[in-house]
Amino acid sequence: MNSSKISSIALVKKINKILVANRGEIAVRVMRGARELSVSTVAVYSDADKSAIHTRYADEAIYIGNSPASESYLVMDKILKAAIKSGADAIHPGYGFLSENAEFAEKAAEAGLIFIGPSPHAIRVMGDKIMSKQTVKSHNVPLVPGMDEPINDVDESKKLAKEIGYPIMIKASAGGGGKGMRVVEKEEDFIDQMERAQSEARNSFGNDAVFIEKFIEYPKHIEVQVVGDQHGNIVHLFERECSVQRRHQKVIEEAPSALMNDKKRMAIGAAAVSVAKSCGYFGAGTVEFIVDADLNFFFLEMNTRLQVEHPVSEEITGVDLVKEQIRIAEGHELSFKQEDLSVSGHSVEVRVYAEDPENGFLPDTGILSRYKPPKGPGIRIDDGMEEGQEVSIFYDPMVAKLIATGNSRNAAIARMIRAIDEYEIEGIKTTLPFCKFVMQHDAFISGKFNTKFVETYFNPEFLKIPLSEEEQEMAALVAVMEMSDQNRKVVGKTDTSPRSKWKERLQ
Repeated sequence: MNSSKISSIALVKKINKILVANRGEIAVRVMRGARELSVSTVAVYSDADKSAIHTRYADEAIYIGNSPASESYLVMDKILKAAIKSGADAIHPGYGFLSENAEFAEKAAEAGLIFIGPSPHAIRVMGDKIMSKQTVKSHNVPLVPGMDEPINDVDESKKLAKEIGYPIMIKASAGGGGKGMRVVEKEEDFIDQMERAQSEARNSFGNDAVFIEKFIEYPKHIEVQVVGDQHGNIVHLFERECSVQRRHQKVIEEAPSALMNDKKRMAIGAAAVSVAKSCGYFGAGTVEFIVDADLNFFFLEMNTRLQVEHPVSEEITGVDLVKEQIRIAEGHELSFKQEDLSVSGHSVEVRVYAEDPENGFLPDTGILSRYKPPKGPGIRIDDGMEEGQEVSIFYDPMVAKLIATGNSRNAAIARMIRAIDEYEIEGIKTTLPFCKFVMQHDAFISGKFNTKFVETYFNPEFLKIPLSEEEQEMAALVAVMEMSDQNRKVVGKTDTSPRSKWKERLQ
């Protein structure tokens, strides 16, 4: 067992108050779990979030700075001072921001606070792609053919790339979100692409270390939810399918995978547990794998935090991951064993981003002039916004997570389509039309899709719905009225007519 792991005789320490070092929907999600355990919560907020839901849902809220995250949510000392001032026992980092920052976990412990997450050692090891590969190598975890150390000798690296066989992938060691990644199709492009990857890695992560591995064409992105306690018990909560992505970032997730059979499911779950054991992991985490066309899987990375898509794992297992995180941080053993878990039904999640899928998924901003989430059987909404609130430029453009669960995959998909149709959002562009397109596409329905779904099947033109005959007549009437308006303007009259919704649709 790793020496950093807490002894199996760890004492239970009751948590009475948690500061949630995050914002938006994940802050509200954590607070809801805490409230069900009768644990008080503290919110932190920036200028942009003064009236945000999470600041009102918490038992108390503390201001931590200006709107940019670099002046508020990413400032460790401000968050730690807020926790101490509030009398909190613990800090829950949510996801993003400081959730995978080993230094923050260490500073929290030094301040006498419980960090609701893994040890700094586990965060540090799994946060570095090269170090993580070296760590899991001795635990019989399948790895993509390639290097397990940074590129130092360009000539030797080119030689290895040739032995592996093109195409190969150059990846940033400290990377994530698709940054510092380059696919190299032929040898003559190697040096140029390596320099580009290093430059992007340096600018994004302050670390230009890169390595190479075999590029698996048309892969699926499958991840496994794991949970471990401080007594050495680690289990998996089965796999999630996360292959529908744009810019190497997920948009749609589901559990379980449509193509995994029971044998593969148990094998990939066991591999994920081995990864967690290799670094003495405790808390909730996710082990990510790349899967080829023959369902051979290879370790990709481990995310040492709660994932955006954790609800689908909760829905098919009945486990509340946030409450389990809190119990683990207190020192309790897991409340279940591997044999207690089974897959029940199917769950699909779509990320409702303030993005324009007709324009390269560019982020959109504005006021939610109308916001009415769907309801009904099998529908769950994890959100942190409300009607009248502004979607600002300062943070991730996620508005909500929409989750649909049914007794089968087809039932879950049908529910999701119904929920998307009922979701009313005005004032911003969202990814909902794209998500409905995916739900109705034959490739998605069959389950035989990969990470190239968007590039292969999606065309923004598909989202443009033709006007019906009645709509065309109305549009023509609007055109006549607007022409009349223009004539009135010519003779000096003021146009006081309201802006036409039909005109908006035609633009």
